[in-house]
Amino acid sequence: MSEKIEETPKGKLEVEEAEHHEHSDEISPELEALLHTDPKQGLTTEEAAERLARFGPNELAEVKRNPLLKFLSYFTGAIAYLIEVACIISAIVEDWLDFGIILALLLVNACIGFIEESKAESALDALRQTLALKTRAWRDGHLVELDVNQLVPGDVIVLRLGDIVPADGRLLGIGATGEATEGDLLIDQSALTGESLPVAKNKGKTVYSSSIVKQGQQMAVVTKTGGDTFIGRAANLISITTEEGHFQKIINRIGNFLILITVVLVLIIMIYQLIVFKGKENGKFLHVLERVLVLTVAAIPVGLPTVMSVTMAVGAKQLAAKKVIVKRLTAIEEMASVSVLCSDKTGTLTLNELTFDEPYLSNGYTSDEILLYSYLAAEAGANDPIEFAVRTAAEDQLEILKNRTHKHEVPGFKVTSFLPFNPSTKLTQATITNLETNSTFKVAKGAPQVIIRLVGGDDDAVRAVNSLAKRGLRALGVARTVEGNMDKWELI
Repeated sequence: MSEKIEETPKGKLEVEEAEHHEHSDEISPELEALLHTDPKQGLTTEEAAERLARFGPNELAEVKRNPLLKFLSYFTGAIAYLIEVACIISAIVEDWLDFGIILALLLVNACIGFIEESKAESALDALRQTLALKTRAWRDGHLVELDVNQLVPGDVIVLRLGDIVPADGRLLGIGATGEATEGDLLIDQSALTGESLPVAKNKGKTVYSSSIVKQGQQMAVVTKTGGDTFIGRAANLISITTEEGHFQKIINRIGNFLILITVVLVLIIMIYQLIVFKGKENGKFLHVLERVLVLTVAAIPVGLPTVMSVTMAVGAKQLAAKKVIVKRLTAIEEMASVSVLCSDKTGTLTLNELTFDEPYLSNGYTSDEILLYSYLAAEAGANDPIEFAVRTAAEDQLEILKNRTHKHEVPGFKVTSFLPFNPSTKLTQATITNLETNSTFKVAKGAPQVIIRLVGGDDDAVRAVNSLAKRGLRALGVARTVEGNMDKWELI
């Protein structure tokens, strides 16, 4: 059998671009009616006060449990009840040594659990720290600085480079003073979605509370605040997790079994001794109760709760050092017993750092050369994850970049002009002078489809980019002008 393969004309292959699927929240018609605020005026003080009373402050609700009730909860549970019964019997028969030891164990266990779990219960606090504290919004026709908790749906806010988005909002596509804006807003929402790279958002798109503006400036109208935001719903899920865990169920099952066996055996022995020794000194109820107490205490693993609390507290401390949020101490054992972990996407479980893979090279260039030219076309000091990854890889691998006097200079080369990344052109471009030969050339680095188009098309490169994409790798194109011709580009 032979298969007919259609040949594609050279330079006609297209780079397969991954489609970004944007999560979108549904907005009720009642809420939508409140979002059509005049961007140049904003809400009036009266409107803002009315909406604040209706929707509440823009902050994560904190469900605080009474500390005394929380402390007393550590005296509950099958084993704890059995220990408490033994403590009471010790007091009745005036065995004060046993009474003191048992009571001390109960208190030590409760104190360790209370103190360590209070330290570990930092999930909501950790989320709260990612939220903004101040923001700029239009009120009564003036651009004012507001506390974030005062924002309400319908408020018009200004988002600039470096800002933490204070509430869920819809981009308006205009600048702070109502002028049209060019380009998209680049938003880092890795804390919410696990995506390593900033997402480009334009007019009409939703920006989420606690995400960070990496590039651009735009106004947005607040759509959701507080617990209704994307991160607010996540925080609410954490705050309502009170279901008893697998570990606690097993411990309670053991405790219930021990209680049943202990009560049955103690009652049999007590009744037997009361009948057999009836009328004698050692047949008195208190004497029999004292002897039975020894059996009761022996049958109870009085040290078990304390040992469990201490062990899990040590685990929580070690996890805290690695910035792991632990809400309940028993969750440590729960996680340790997991055999299959299902995650929504790879980004959730990665370091959120870009690193270099093996490059695709053309025209006889080497991996060191592609790193050098990438470095020359990288913006110095930029916090962009791609630029940072380029600089880090080059500085780690290239000898020429080690032991330099000035960190922003490349020995033997001088950058005479630099064109930073622009969302419309999707590339950075640098004009370089080779100090040894005194020749000048240009280097470009950017989206692979843009670079391939710049060099006049290259089907092999397109296939390589598509192959990298299928492996889950993000491709970056690098090209330079040929010697003696500043208008002719070749792919690196």
